[in-house]
Amino acid sequence: MSRALRILVAVAALLGGVVSLSAGENAQLARGTAITDPDLLRRLDQSDALTIARLLWPERNADVPLTTDLLFSSLPQLKAIPPAIDAEFDRYISRYKATYPAETIGVGEGLDAQLFDLANLRSRDTRFVLAGIVNRMDRAYVSEESCGEIRLIYRLARFESRPHGGKTATRLPMTLNLVMKARDARQTDGNGNPISCAEIARRWLDNSDWQDLIGSRFSPNDAMLDRIETNIQVSVAPKSALHDFRSDYLLKVFKYDAATKQFEESTLENQIDRDRILADDALRHDFRDWLLAPENLREFDRGTVLIPGKFLAMSAVVPTPAGLDASALQPEFGMMQGEGKAEGRDDPVFSDDDVVGALKQAAARGIDLQNVRSVAGFQRRLNDVTCAGCHQTRGIGGFHFPGVDWLAGQPSNSAIVPASPHFFGDQVRRREILTAFAAGKRPDFSRGFASRPQTRGSRELAGTEYQDGWGAHCSLQTAGSGTADKSFTSWSCAKGLTCQAAAASRRIGMCFIKTR
Repeated sequence: MSRALRILVAVAALLGGVVSLSAGENAQLARGTAITDPDLLRRLDQSDALTIARLLWPERNADVPLTTDLLFSSLPQLKAIPPAIDAEFDRYISRYKATYPAETIGVGEGLDAQLFDLANLRSRDTRFVLAGIVNRMDRAYVSEESCGEIRLIYRLARFESRPHGGKTATRLPMTLNLVMKARDARQTDGNGNPISCAEIARRWLDNSDWQDLIGSRFSPNDAMLDRIETNIQVSVAPKSALHDFRSDYLLKVFKYDAATKQFEESTLENQIDRDRILADDALRHDFRDWLLAPENLREFDRGTVLIPGKFLAMSAVVPTPAGLDASALQPEFGMMQGEGKAEGRDDPVFSDDDVVGALKQAAARGIDLQNVRSVAGFQRRLNDVTCAGCHQTRGIGGFHFPGVDWLAGQPSNSAIVPASPHFFGDQVRRREILTAFAAGKRPDFSRGFASRPQTRGSRELAGTEYQDGWGAHCSLQTAGSGTADKSFTSWSCAKGLTCQAAAASRRIGMCFIKTR
């Protein structure tokens, strides 16, 4: 049983007899889908087996640690990343200064908004350490040939010499995900046959020794490189006379170009460019018509929609904390009817009538929508299908995988909980997809909302915060009518708990113990 789930079970037991996962079921939760064992990650990192340098610069001298000053100056593949991040910081600071006094933002303590120090990306005292490995074969619908993705997640850390020898290590609020294709189509097994998706899935599911799996799977080559995703806590603003506590996270993606052998700035998958769409009538109408077309609405409902690049943004700034309602989340504010009034607009991309009409048209064509069954469901999916909206939903700050802190001398919260409730709640679905692959079947790639995982008949998550236990997200009764919204009727609470308002939300609450 993982430490995170031990704590969850203990809390559930203390808070009133909620059904909890058994030790055996907990051990199965992330089997085949993620590597979070701190000892193994430490060995892989310190042996140079899966460092960024090993994967992108295999011919280098492994005895020389590749600190960030060398990483971005010595690897031509990465040369576009620092200037792109610098430019995003400049834009962020300009937007901040347009609202608040210029002298209140900067690097260092005592400021209203404390910026991430970009000098960390050019320092001989910092480097990226391996914080986790995540199997994402559940994303094979994006590219069936590659069988989905494997993500190697690195956390930026600062190393400082101690007065009496040795070094201390401090994790910094930045992750870098090196996303690799799950297979190179040119790879073959020992008999010269192409390696199938089924074989890759079986290796992950059946392997009892992660070290053997890693050794057999990761033979780095350009054909397997897909992209780099960065997530930086761009600023922290303590509660002040200007505003409540807030931290902002910058998301960027750099796609690998095999021809130039460089990671180049790219759009974020499904990150709707809200400002550009709202400013362009033709683009707004195109986006509305495209998304509401029955075949696209079906994939939108399933969570497998791939929005065309012309509608997408090159970056996203994710504010936290965020509310429980989709309408309270920032990324798609102004997309739905009435949401633009605060900005002096009442010209939404999607009116309620647009959505209702599209749902009726889909039903008339025999399309069975499982999640988006109301205007509110459409609104919530519109938010959580984006990178920014998903990161705001049941995340740890602006991260879904802060990673394992194996650097700490004593376990920290991040060591105990390496990932968010959203991440853990999705593992059953991901493992079922691996199981289907391994059996030679076509998987069901659909997913529920980010707040509430699909159960697919499994009871593995029953009674936990991930589904219907203490702290789970649930559906509040619609005020006055006594009926729940159709998109959220299954969002109930386990026996002994009741759905209660936990924030300024009209529809979504949290499962807590009943009170008289």
